[in-house]
Amino acid sequence: VLIHLYLLLQLRKPVIEKMRRDRINSSIEQLRMLLEKEFENHHLPSKPEKADILEMTVRFLQQHMAGQSGETVSHSYEEGYSKCVKDSLHFLSAQDLNQQGNLLKRFQSHSRPSQQQKMVP
Repeated sequence: VLIHLYLLLQLRKPVIEKMRRDRINSSIEQLRMLLEKEFENHHLPSKPEKADILEMTVRFLQQHMAGQSGETVSHSYEEGYSKCVKDSLHFLSAQDLNQQGNLLKRFQSHSRPSQQQKMVP
């Protein structure tokens, strides 16, 4: 019985290995199709090797993640700055007009150019 089970496992081993290789090849082909424009930009051969596809995918993801983190920081800064301005304007609304004008000018002198346009009444 053990010999029979061992032989059965030995027969299945190549089939399982082929299925694994087919999955890997299918995924690499999908990556190649998804990143086709990237390959054109880098002037790779029309049929790049699997290693080329994997390397380009890693580079693309690294660039994408680096760009995304920069956008996130910038977006968080803008969001925080906008909230601060709104809170400040709420505070200013309780102040007299002369003091409001002085404080608004001071805020504008510290703000970014894109934010200055939003604050001008």
